Amino acid sequence: MDLVVSDSVNSFSWWILHWHADLYSGIFLTAGIYLIFIGPLKGRLVKSDGVYVSKCQIASFLIGLLVMLFALSGPIHELADNHLFGAHMAQHVLITLVVPPLLLFGTPDWLLRPVLRYRAFVKIGRVLTNPVVAIIVFNAVFAGWHFPVLYENAVKIHELHIVEHLFFIGASVIMWWPVMSPLPELPRLSYPGQVLYLFVVAISQTPLFATITFSNGVIYEFYKHTPRVWEITPLVDQQIGGIIMKVASLVIFVPALCIVFLRWSSREEGDGSTEFLSPH
Repeated sequence: MDLVVSDSVNSFSWWILHWHADLYSGIFLTAGIYLIFIGPLKGRLVKSDGVYVSKCQIASFLIGLLVMLFALSGPIHELADNHLFGAHMAQHVLITLVVPPLLLFGTPDWLLRPVLRYRAFVKIGRVLTNPVVAIIVFNAVFAGWHFPVLYENAVKIHELHIVEHLFFIGASVIMWWPVMSPLPELPRLSYPGQVLYLFVVAISQTPLFATITFSNGVIYEFYKHTPRVWEITPLVDQQIGGIIMKVASLVIFVPALCIVFLRWSSREEGDGSTEFLSPH
């Protein structure tokens, strides 16, 4: 039986699942290409028999795709599109802070290396994955799509909503690259650099968080007219969205900082290295 929360206009079910042919086809196509090229077609990319993808990497990549599917077609999607701004922010958190690192961890370097044959891609990649540029791109994309005119049109126009999510995922992959790059040719920062980088990224969204959370009025007119669930007012809903954004940032980046710091400490204890510019 569905667990349903009803109001006078509409109803919401935790068990709802939307069918979007573009979303499902894109995710299953991505999963299929990944599995084929790390399996039967691996020999076309690498000649060494010693090259492999670990089970943890495969699981990470596929879980990343499942999280994306859940965020964009499940109950969070229903709440985001028809009821709550807070749910929309939760959706954005999943596709920017959860999905990209899972995909990057699951991607072996040799799977991406054929792209490096094209010098233009290498040059563009070096520019975009520069730490300063990566932070600017991520925040510009994320904040830009939260301007009311773009945000309101994205929730009303399905095709524009797809474009928004593609921008989010692309900018987020760029943002995570300096700490999770699988390619030595486009390397990670040194461990001290990663610590500083993650700290800056974690605080860089503070202006957007503050604007959304502490606004005296409802910024997005769309949510003034959506059916209410759980008797949450539009202004409280907006404040919850801002809090979700900030709390999620802490939940993701604080553990990431701890992991990087522990790896840095472990490496220095192991080889006595204190080089700041070492990429790994």
